[in-house]
Amino acid sequence: MASKKNIEDVRYNKGDLLDVEITDIGNDGEGIGKVDGYTLFIKDAVIGDKVSAKIMKAKKNYAYAHLEKVLEPSDMRVEPQCPIARQCGGCQTQSMAYEKELAFKQNKVRNNIVRLGGFDEAFVEDIMDPIIGMEEPWRYRNKAQFPIGTDRDGNIIAGFYAGRTHSIIPVNDCLIGTKENKEILETIISHMKKNHIKPYDETSGNGLVRHVLIRKGFSSGEIMVCLILNYRGKASSKPETDNGKGSRSEFIPGQQALCDKLAQVTGMTSISVSINTEKTNVIMGTEIHTIWGKDTISDTLCGLDFEISPLSFYQVNPVQCEKLYGQAIEYAGLTGKETVWDLYCGIGTITLSMAKSAGKVYGVEIIPDAIEDAKANAVRNGIENAEFFCGKAEEVLPEFYAKGKAVEKAEVNCDSDGDISGSALHPDVIVVDPPRKGCDEKCLETMLKMAPDRIVYVSCDSATLARDLRILVDGGYELRKVRPCDMFSHTVHVETVVLLSQQKPDDHIEIEINLDEIDATSAETKATYKEIEEWVHKHYGFHVTNLNIAQVKQKHGIIERENYNKPKSENSKQPGCPEEKVKAIEEALKHFQMI
Repeated sequence: MASKKNIEDVRYNKGDLLDVEITDIGNDGEGIGKVDGYTLFIKDAVIGDKVSAKIMKAKKNYAYAHLEKVLEPSDMRVEPQCPIARQCGGCQTQSMAYEKELAFKQNKVRNNIVRLGGFDEAFVEDIMDPIIGMEEPWRYRNKAQFPIGTDRDGNIIAGFYAGRTHSIIPVNDCLIGTKENKEILETIISHMKKNHIKPYDETSGNGLVRHVLIRKGFSSGEIMVCLILNYRGKASSKPETDNGKGSRSEFIPGQQALCDKLAQVTGMTSISVSINTEKTNVIMGTEIHTIWGKDTISDTLCGLDFEISPLSFYQVNPVQCEKLYGQAIEYAGLTGKETVWDLYCGIGTITLSMAKSAGKVYGVEIIPDAIEDAKANAVRNGIENAEFFCGKAEEVLPEFYAKGKAVEKAEVNCDSDGDISGSALHPDVIVVDPPRKGCDEKCLETMLKMAPDRIVYVSCDSATLARDLRILVDGGYELRKVRPCDMFSHTVHVETVVLLSQQKPDDHIEIEINLDEIDATSAETKATYKEIEEWVHKHYGFHVTNLNIAQVKQKHGIIERENYNKPKSENSKQPGCPEEKVKAIEEALKHFQMI
């Protein structure tokens, strides 16, 4: 162990060997420990471990180190089931007992909401439900994409890229994937060897087979294989097979023999090729040819039937997806009459699930193929009360709202092709399921203007979730429920579903006010809340809520109802007004000669 030093004097260098106790875990699953105040990030170390680690990259106040030896294992540590867990790096927490992993993820979400969102810790603890864990945290992925390459001896291999590299770690049976993957990969590699088919080489651009995509419908048992090929020739013409399942075009040597062999895998339904000749990190090409069986496989999720193509967007963990979306639907509190917006809707799984219990649902998604899938899924499931928009949520929603407000103002009724009803402008529920970067600011602003009764936020990154929750709560919403869900066991990733509800006048506690005691010329009568809000927006460009205004008026001794906007629950925490909004509201009060 290094001798005691002041942090200012610490100057550790690459190659230094240090003994350290792991006290925390980082966002990427690395263990965190300190030596004399100097922080070390150590991959594969577990909280409670005492380890020997070698510094690989040193900075002034921290370093990245390699785990050399576990000196004293933590009671959280278990032996990874996968023999190459450390080399692969895909499962960052496989050395941690699953119940400890769930506790880590629960704490990760809680800490981010408290620290990054600025919420009271006791309050968050009070509204946070236990994480939804997996009954079986193995074999849960219904999709896998395996790069094909060669090892140092020239042998053909399939596997996964090592972290931050394009070096393939050979994997013949990933334990979070389906059991059929192993048989399929072995069949393809054996065929490539027999027919002298070369894998793609990123450096030269030569070689044929780039990746193998495998998908399985967990409810149907149907399996799809798609070979991604660097195919530059013209497909040769071949006679169709007797069973009618073959293709007239040959894209890979011995294609029919390969299809015949793959067809013996239980559940095999579709075999196709995707042509990708670009020098790119993008796996799939846009040109798809079915060479055996059907173009798609089927599956059922959340009570809905789906047809899945090689390019379809579909949740990779259907078992947990049903639990996650089920929680979101429960939070939405639908009774059959509500209007719902689903932003970042993907193929419409949440949208269509809620359509069965709502009056009207609208879905927004930026990816055209996903929107086409969503529309087809609506037709396939006989759902007629769902409408979809293709575009960025931060563009579609504001444009829709602005157009609708103009229609409202002009008192014009649109026809059915451009229906903009009041319920669509002011929905009962808005659901958001954004990418890791969270919601765009314009999207959040429009949501606040639309003022839904409830907002259900489904998040894949609790850091950006915390940021967005602060904006929504400052905008007049109350944080009601938080629940994490483990969608990706043995990794650091965790999903979270949150319920927010609007603080409305009926949330107030009424007290009697003797109007005779109020001076009709006093400050509080000189401008309405709406006038103050509009003045601030015009001069400062941001939105303030009635709660913000009430807090500032109370600060300056202007008579207000004692419990204005106080939540019904005594344990609920009332958000403070940000300093920039305080200053803006004070300027508005001065303008209206109220202070």
